[in-house]
Amino acid sequence: MGGWVDEWMSDENPSILSHVSLGTNDFPKALAFYDKTLAALGIKRVETIDGIAAAYGKQYPEFWVALPVDEQTASVGNGVHIAFIAESKDAVQMFYDASIKAGATDAGAPGPRPHYGEPYYGCFVTDPDGNKIEACYWDMSQG
Repeated sequence: MGGWVDEWMSDENPSILSHVSLGTNDFPKALAFYDKTLAALGIKRVETIDGIAAAYGKQYPEFWVALPVDEQTASVGNGVHIAFIAESKDAVQMFYDASIKAGATDAGAPGPRPHYGEPYYGCFVTDPDGNKIEACYWDMSQG
């Protein structure tokens, strides 16, 4: 197939998932939100398909935002959230700040989450479509 597809499908890809997708009811608004928010974690848009879907990743399309294929209204899954890996506590803060500035709602400010493990540091926000997203950092100097 060529390009990123060959690399993405190789045994060298460190990800355990092919991808995760969230539905949106306002594609341009979702792109504006995720372009700004994920950039704080060094994640960029790597693919856009005909104004209906976009993929984000560092190298590969691991996180997708799309209009629902069945053309019904996108809805939020109760109890579902997507967590993105941050490279530092500062990156968690930058993600949180960028998210709030881009229209997210606070769902848990940056800070330690010892109930997830002593090294865990993260934040939660709700995107403009109502999806809960998180940035987390494992500070191995803790615990």
